[in-house]
Amino acid sequence: MYIIPAIDIIGGKCVRLTQGDYNQKTTYNENPLEVAKQFEDAGLTRLHLVDLDGAKAGHIINHRVLERIATHTKLHIDFGGGLKSDKDIQIAFNAGAKQITGGTVAVKNRELFLHWLKTYSNETIILGADVQHEKIAVHGWQEQSNLHLSDFLQDFVNQGIQYAICTDISKDGLLKGAATELYQRVLQQFPTLKLIASGGVSTLDDLKQLKQIGCFGAIVGKAIYENRISLKELVNLDFF
Repeated sequence: MYIIPAIDIIGGKCVRLTQGDYNQKTTYNENPLEVAKQFEDAGLTRLHLVDLDGAKAGHIINHRVLERIATHTKLHIDFGGGLKSDKDIQIAFNAGAKQITGGTVAVKNRELFLHWLKTYSNETIILGADVQHEKIAVHGWQEQSNLHLSDFLQDFVNQGIQYAICTDISKDGLLKGAATELYQRVLQQFPTLKLIASGGVSTLDDLKQLKQIGCFGAIVGKAIYENRISLKELVNLDFF
């Protein structure tokens, strides 16, 4: 299982939200590149980079941050937030993203998302499945749809999606543990899906449980910034 540290960007700065609430924002570093280099220097190889300004605005905004990190590190970056058009996705890939995550676009403009899947391949397109009470949320978690998680995933697995990031919003930023039971049900239903768990990771035991149930990756954010888990501890897990 890959350990994937997260950097969320608002105003070009490294921040974390609690349960996706833009009013519950903590700024951890004004230089995201500095944070990314710390991850790389520690031995981590991947990065989950989210443009929260873009998620709210509905188009990519912080692509310069992506470009700086991609230029000055060798991290494998998956980038999401505000990718709603062909222009947005081209900007993201040109700026150095190895993969992009589409959540709202998969709900609101399914045909465009499927076009991306066909054009850029299922190795580079990640389905973003952000859930609140197992219903899909969109627009930076500001709006809840009527789509059930299992139906949403089934649709895109049928279309060839390989990777999905699933975030349980009720867990995100609270440091009270991951939604392991939810992810286990997802993996039982979709055993070939490369599932990346996100939200709530607070201890090494959380990560060990996610590996045990078969997650492809686990995103770790606030637990790093709040010093609940050290970078050395993450690297020493040596899952991959």
